[in-house]
Amino acid sequence: MNLAETDARTANAPTKALPVPGGAGVEAWHVESPVVPMIALAFTFEGGAAQDPEGKAGCAQMLARLLDEGAGDLTSDAFQERLAARAIELSFHAGPDAIGGSLKMLTKHADEAIDLLALALAKPRLDPDAIERVRAQMIAGLRYQQNDPGVLASRRFFREGFAGHPYGRPSSGTLESVAAITRDDLLAMHALIIGRGAVKVAAVGAITSAQLAEGLNRAFGALPEAGELRAVPKTVVQGLGRREVVDLDVPQSVIRFGLAGVPWRDPDFIPAYVLNHILGGGAFTSRLFQEVREKRGLAYSVGTSLVSHRATAMIWGYTATKNERVGEALAVISEEIDRLVANGPSDEELQKAKDYLTGSYALGFDTSTKIAHQLVQIAFEDLGMDYFARRNDMVSGVTQADIRRAAARTFADGKMLVVAAGRPTGF
Repeated sequence: MNLAETDARTANAPTKALPVPGGAGVEAWHVESPVVPMIALAFTFEGGAAQDPEGKAGCAQMLARLLDEGAGDLTSDAFQERLAARAIELSFHAGPDAIGGSLKMLTKHADEAIDLLALALAKPRLDPDAIERVRAQMIAGLRYQQNDPGVLASRRFFREGFAGHPYGRPSSGTLESVAAITRDDLLAMHALIIGRGAVKVAAVGAITSAQLAEGLNRAFGALPEAGELRAVPKTVVQGLGRREVVDLDVPQSVIRFGLAGVPWRDPDFIPAYVLNHILGGGAFTSRLFQEVREKRGLAYSVGTSLVSHRATAMIWGYTATKNERVGEALAVISEEIDRLVANGPSDEELQKAKDYLTGSYALGFDTSTKIAHQLVQIAFEDLGMDYFARRNDMVSGVTQADIRRAAARTFADGKMLVVAAGRPTGF
């Protein structure tokens, strides 16, 4: 399919993402675009940092960093040289619920790129020197973050908000947990997550469905079935109404706040998404930006986002202000939440939010790589490949009643878990 053949409402968004039969038994989706001789591949394996063993937080992230540090007969240097020689871009990452990656290459180098991906996935070397190099990099990053108020506030928020739950552990680990990870831990994590039955794949570019199926067989065919993931129990943000301080001798407090959200697959997700845009997701137009920054000059930045993980969802917010004005800033934030619950947005606010969210949607599809990542995310969330065609209609269809229902559900009594890193007063 030529990417120019799209619905005007979604511009570059693909309207025909097609399943790929016979590709090593993995779930794969494909958009053919022969205009430029390049291919972008995105993939994600179910199971991420939430599967880290007890006391070994950071294991999934370390594994992801090591997958391109040598594979098969190729040492780390040799593997990287092969990638560079063909301008192949291969990367891996780990999040709370998945280990994912991307591969980008010229069509003429697709065979070699697929072979290198297959090696990285099926036969990572996990050499001791590579493990220690990556461990040192992670520890250096953690030490640097020890003085970062934003990181410290975020870590405390998740520790308190998800106490006793895998989401309460930092995905990047701690100094102690990263130091404790062994090669056997990494091998066990690899066997648990990197398998055929647990992967979703999306490909965009100058490749046919038949060629992609053959490539998938080569890339993923040698993988075993994934292991049985540990159950991650459903949860919600704990500690609503509490305020926590990370004591730092700095003139400005960095604030993180959160409350219950709506998961992506929930019918109320789209109304909650529009609601969040009105409250704090709309950059310069949101209520929080206008009230906290523009009218009162309390902060340079303030905002919220709707976060959806496999086992939880929340509205997550941030700002930073002088220590002596923290109480005032939080009071304004709470007042705006209460106003939305009580009165909803104005008709003009709602229409502007919907116009922006539908009009800007195409910006997520302006490159093949972005399209591939969007496709694989939709597959991972099991939203259906017609989601791209339906999404803007769902946003446009949000009513005042939908917004009020989402507000009552997410904001409830307005209580939030709040963490401030600094020395706030009036907190």
